[in-house]
Amino acid sequence: MTEHTLLVSLVLGLIEGLTEFIPVSSTGHLLLAGHFLGFESAGKTFEVVIQLGAVLAILTVYSAKLVGVFTAAPHDPAARRFILSVLVAFLPAVVVGVLAHDFIKTVLFETPKLIAVMLILGGLVLLVIDRIAPAPRHDDAMRLPLGIAFAIGVIQCLAMIPGVSRSGATIVGALSLGASRRAAAEFSFFLSMPTMAGAFAYDLYKSRHMLDAGAVNEIIVGFIAAFVAAVLVVRWLLGYVSRNGFAVFGWWRIIVGSVALVALSVA
Repeated sequence: MTEHTLLVSLVLGLIEGLTEFIPVSSTGHLLLAGHFLGFESAGKTFEVVIQLGAVLAILTVYSAKLVGVFTAAPHDPAARRFILSVLVAFLPAVVVGVLAHDFIKTVLFETPKLIAVMLILGGLVLLVIDRIAPAPRHDDAMRLPLGIAFAIGVIQCLAMIPGVSRSGATIVGALSLGASRRAAAEFSFFLSMPTMAGAFAYDLYKSRHMLDAGAVNEIIVGFIAAFVAAVLVVRWLLGYVSRNGFAVFGWWRIIVGSVALVALSVA
């Protein structure tokens, strides 16, 4: 691994960790950054696999709560219902992800202009929903009705278009369905665990023949950077959005998408 590759892997890992849990599209940022930095990974495996660092970050931050839920599940209906709500929300991504995996990776991931446009459109949607979302009826992410959890999971599937944002789709869906800002962000955290772990495992299986020693080294660097950055973001985000909402992320998406479109048009 050259020093340049090491630095690029570090930068991309930081981008992943800083953007995975905020509604700005970590995949979109990673693919655009990789495009302009001249970074290529076989089958886009690097971009997906380093998300495991972010998964472990959320598991670390929520470890005590998760242990409590699974310990209580055998005798606590509320704990079992929460686990079921996350699984129900996860199911649509399993079906769509398996059926559309090859198209997503070989077509959508290779279209920088699409990513930039989706960043802008997603930013506009986020600004509108943050302003006109219905009054919250659900303040606890661990007590969302199963129907709402499933609907959020269906909406999450839009994030398979790079630039849409998994956290953005789930947060917008939850806000539209009556969740508070904090509950929307926290349920997005919980849903990210099986979704990202599943994407990691399936993509690693599909791309196993493309991996080599160099790719493994790049992934390790990106993984560590993503883990550290994601821990910091998760600890900060809930308090921020409870006080300030999501508008700043909408404007950020619009700015990044617009700059990327201009850069792509003159490249």
